[in-house]
Amino acid sequence: MKKKKQHKQSTQQKEEKVTLSSMISNDVFTQLKNKQRELVEIEQQEKEAAEKKRIEERRRAEKNKSFAELLQEDKKDWRNFK
Repeated sequence: MKKKKQHKQSTQQKEEKVTLSSMISNDVFTQLKNKQRELVEIEQQEKEAAEKKRIEERRRAEKNKSFAELLQEDKKDWRNFK
């Protein structure tokens, strides 16, 4: 009785191990992998572009600040240097 249960469980585990890659053809699988790589590259390029844009905006904002604003943001105590 116990052996039959174990046998049934082992056959169920073998059936569960069927993966998507084993169910589709190799051509479709390679196409999906290529598409995945393309999407990852596009996402990385978008992140890099967003980072460059953020840096450029920060640089422009820094450039447009007045001397008083720059002096307020500075962490040094300029009173000691008068």
